[in-house]
Amino acid sequence: MSVLDLARAELRSLQAYASARMEADGGAVLLNANESAWAPAGDDGAGCHRYPQPQPAELVARLADLYRVRRGQLLATRGSDDAIDLLVRAFCRAGSDAVLVQPPTFGMYAVAAQIQGAGVVEVPLGDDFRLDVDAVLAALAPAVKLVFVCAPNNPTGQGVPRDELERLAGATAGRALLVVDEAYVEFADGRSVSDLLDRHEHLVVLRTLSKAWALAGARVGSVLAHAEVVGLLGRIMPPYPLGRPSVQAALRALSTEGRERTRGHIGMIRAERERMAAALRALPSVRAVLPSQANFLTVRFAEAGMAFRRLLGTGIVVRDVRRYPGLADALRVTIGTPGENDLVLGALREAAA
Repeated sequence: MSVLDLARAELRSLQAYASARMEADGGAVLLNANESAWAPAGDDGAGCHRYPQPQPAELVARLADLYRVRRGQLLATRGSDDAIDLLVRAFCRAGSDAVLVQPPTFGMYAVAAQIQGAGVVEVPLGDDFRLDVDAVLAALAPAVKLVFVCAPNNPTGQGVPRDELERLAGATAGRALLVVDEAYVEFADGRSVSDLLDRHEHLVVLRTLSKAWALAGARVGSVLAHAEVVGLLGRIMPPYPLGRPSVQAALRALSTEGRERTRGHIGMIRAERERMAAALRALPSVRAVLPSQANFLTVRFAEAGMAFRRLLGTGIVVRDVRRYPGLADALRVTIGTPGENDLVLGALREAAA
């Protein structure tokens, strides 16, 4: 059985759009794409009057090196949101197929499915917001084509043990794609499961430069998957997913200097996460701080609404996650600079006083 047997049949033989940049990119005089012959004001050599490569070779090479996969196992996307949408469109037929999610979790999995007209099967996380593999497998009906696991999870922050992901990968083979979203894995104690790609052709790993790599505004993500899955997604995605400024920003971030800077920031965030967790637990208004392997802390308050308004009144915006199941008393606080974190603690201490 091929992993593409799980995909929409009408897309397996789809002929991809042949963009002008795919026809030729090395000519001296480019007159095949109806581009402007003149660069825009302020271009400063960026070349924004020319379409970018559909999959910029240098960027793909650096990302593949970063994630330790082969180039044919990687597709560069406009952040993880683009990757989620592509997967749902490729594998879910409207009105008949479904995705499986474990709430509380990242909301875009369900939104992408609903836009596609696919169903959403919900299997709530277990005690302490842990992945319940047995419950997921019990709910894995034939209609389910994609099983999304956010590891570490957003918005709760807990990690997912590697052995549980390996067990889930083994049990879903031939039944559904297992999509592990590792947007926050750089902040975790564990490592990526991308090294399992060669063992499980139905495994898909999502990565992004938005979090640890500080490129949320550039929108650069990656799908790591079997070459056939990468090829299918590449055929259905728009011809020019990444703009030239985003590509250049990513290349700078992935340079030797950029990698060293990122390592420093990750270390600082992990240290501040522990400092903030201890300080928040000491506040009388805080009921609990959930264990986190991400760059945020989800905090249970005696009066979450009051805490949210107090912080907002001092100019501090945190994420109100009370609408999520099991988090009716919680706010999610991103780890900022030490100074920003001190402002959060100060505002909450003043409120308690």
